[in-house]
Parts: sequence; C-alpha cells; structure tokens
Amino acid sequence: MGQGSAGNVIAALASFFIPGLGQLLQGRWILAGFMFVLAALLWLILLGWIIHLWSIIDAAVYDPPQRRGYRY
Repeated sequence: MGQGSAGNVIAALASFFIPGLGQLLQGRWILAGFMFVLAALLWLILLGWIIHLWSIIDAAVYDPPQRRGYRY
C-alpha cells in the first residue's frame, strides 16, 4: 500500500476515532500502543489533540518498506 491507498485512508479514519488504531491496522503495534497511551495521558491536560492529529496524519502517509525481490 502506498500513500493515498485505500488501506491508508481506512487507517487514517480509524485513527480519527481512536489514536493509534490506524497504526494497529497497519501492523505497527509498538507505535500504535505509544500513540494510544500518550494521547490518553495528554488528554488529561487537554493536549491530546496533538497526538491525535499526529496519529491520523502518520496513518495516512505511511509507506511500508518494500520486500526484496517483490515486483508489482
């Protein structure tokens, strides 16, 4: 999946509702957990929207590394 693909759009929409969910759908478990926990902590001081936006944008522009020998 490349930038702007249907998978990235779905991931960005998922992150819109729950920070980190889009990264989780893309298989990036550690970053998903980090974003979720950080957003939850920062929402306590009303700055969680920063991580929330980062989560949405990161899911939308993610371009997975290419495997060796794989051709389209």
